[in-house]
This record gives sequence, C-alpha cells and structure tokens, in this order.
Amino acid sequence: MEAVKQSEDDIFLVDDDDDLQNQNKYLLFNLGNEVFGLKISSIIQIVEMQKVTEVPDMPPYIKGVINQRGKVIPLMDLRLRFGMPEREYDDRNCIIIVSIHDTFIGFIVDTVAEVHDIEDKDIDPSPGFKKSNLKEKYISGLGKIGDDVKILLDVEKIITPDDLEQAGAS
Repeated sequence: MEAVKQSEDDIFLVDDDDDLQNQNKYLLFNLGNEVFGLKISSIIQIVEMQKVTEVPDMPPYIKGVINQRGKVIPLMDLRLRFGMPEREYDDRNCIIIVSIHDTFIGFIVDTVAEVHDIEDKDIDPSPGFKKSNLKEKYISGLGKIGDDVKILLDVEKIITPDDLEQAGAS
C-alpha cells in the first residue's frame, strides 16, 4: 500500500498526503461466507498469522497479543466478536493492524481479498439486522460494488474503551 510508510517511533503511519486519495478505499476481507470492508485510512499494516501469546482473564474474542516490530499488539478475533463460530487458525488467516485513538490493535480475519474504491453515493445506511449476531452498531454502511453488497465496518465501534483497557492497550 503506497499510503503507508515506516517510522522509528511507530510501526507504520499513514501518509497524510494520501488521505484524499484513500478516502473511498476499503480493504475487503472474509469472515466465513461474508465479505466485510474497512476504510484503508484506519489500517496500519496487514501481517500473516503468527504465534499469539494468550493473556488471562480476557473476553473470548480477545485472543492475546503479538510482538510486531517491538510493539505489543492486542488481537481481536472478529469471528468471535461478531458471534460467528470459532475456527482453527491456518496459513490463510491474516491480522489487520488498525489504529484507533493512537492505539494499535490487530483484527484476526479468515482471508484478505482486495482493496476496492466505494464512492459515498454507493454506500447505504444499515437497514437494521434485528436477528443477526453482527450488531448493527459495528456497521458504518452497506457498500454496493456492481451487483454485490459488502458490509462496511466502523473500527471505532468495533473496539470499545473497555476492550482497549482489558487488552492492555494504551
């Protein structure tokens, strides 16, 4: 991703000059049979699945921490966060490291698909999934790409302040 550069103090920073260029770009990824999207501007790095150090007394969806370039990054399994069945990790799993309020956290996903432009006019508000495990509050909208619809997530709604505190993020 061109918009990412390395810094000595942080893992990676998004280059501000590319903010307008990345405004409508979403990273699409899979959880089970569903395709979700996250705004590129919130993503710091994508890494392969690696050894996770478990941390006691965490919610089931906080799987532990990893050491990424000298930074301890808490990991959240999005399958479990969204009430989906747990599955064993394999070499297709990826960790999407995001930044929220100057804190890094990694999302474990099944696979990463692609980066796609989704214009604001092609994003509809969530219709309200009353019987879904995926709480509407995590969804920023539904992105239309041709005949397909992608569930677009709001990073700030997925991670609560309690999650950050419990995971030891600061």
